[in-house]
Amino acid sequence: MTAPATPWPGPAQDTAPRAAAPLADDGTTERLVRAVDAVDAPDVVFALSRDGRRTLHCGGTAVSPAVPRQDLRYEIGSASKAFTGLLFARLVERGLLTGGEPAAACLRPGRPAGADPATLAHLVTHTAGLPALPPGFYARALPAWRTNPYGRYPAEQVVDAFLHHRPRHRPGTRWHYSNFGVAVLGHALAAVTGTPWEELLAAQVLRPLGLTGTSPRPEDPKTDATGHGKDGRTPVLPFDAGGFDAAGAVRATPYDLLTFLEAHLDPAGSPLAGALRAVRTPVLRRGRGHVHVHTVAWFQHPTDGGPMYFHSGATLGQQAFLGFRPDTGTALVALCTRRYRARDPFVPTAYALLAED
Repeated sequence: MTAPATPWPGPAQDTAPRAAAPLADDGTTERLVRAVDAVDAPDVVFALSRDGRRTLHCGGTAVSPAVPRQDLRYEIGSASKAFTGLLFARLVERGLLTGGEPAAACLRPGRPAGADPATLAHLVTHTAGLPALPPGFYARALPAWRTNPYGRYPAEQVVDAFLHHRPRHRPGTRWHYSNFGVAVLGHALAAVTGTPWEELLAAQVLRPLGLTGTSPRPEDPKTDATGHGKDGRTPVLPFDAGGFDAAGAVRATPYDLLTFLEAHLDPAGSPLAGALRAVRTPVLRRGRGHVHVHTVAWFQHPTDGGPMYFHSGATLGQQAFLGFRPDTGTALVALCTRRYRARDPFVPTAYALLAED
């Protein structure tokens, strides 16, 4: 694995935000219909934007809800990390952080950092030497495993587990995907700024981008999509992220998610221009031949025309896929309300649609 010493570029000049483009069929409707039909779930939404022109198709095995599927808010699970990564980049751009701060010292001011501390940059890039979940998580979560296991592990438990954990590897030497690490990052950002993560995200990301249909909390059963179990019939409770908000709590409408991705495609037109450019910058490579590339917020894969960026996510009853391609000016949002199961076609269908676009 390699990583540059300073992965985030300096501030850029902001310009006025561009006007929203109209909803339009740019010839992709048939492909979206096929994609929706390939996913066996109660509710399915595929929404694509190309050069700001939007096409959306909805379907599913359930009766259409009272509120149109395109107007519901969906749980995006681990794709929330794209929001947290952008928040982190924004705070660095504004000079409130450098990324090199030891996370333990942020959480407990005055605590000795030690010889090789896990920094905020390590946490956001999954290189802090942490496991996917905290030690003891499964034992604590097991009684609610089929309902809301994360809700049994609150914020103070996440922080305490981190402060008492000995990393498996020296921070910065190995990549290991970690909900634990990004959850800790959220608490560290809140501690450093003196602002709860939810309020920090709203002030630094959601409001500047005009994301009025995005929140880390359930709000209204009528407008929050209902998740389902693997059978596609049994409703599940709204996801409770517990102390893992920064790693998986975001809920959003399809149109808000398109707006979020369109800002990444056209940073110059966004009030978060510098941070949006930063999260497209590769910060580490891993694997044989360093073929796996990661940014602060996204997985990056090559295409014939250039890189594509994406992140998927899942909760106990919903799945999401977010991705964009600067070479074609394309953003893709895919959402469904069924729990992940073996050989689930949802993510492969969404990935293929973006990769072949």
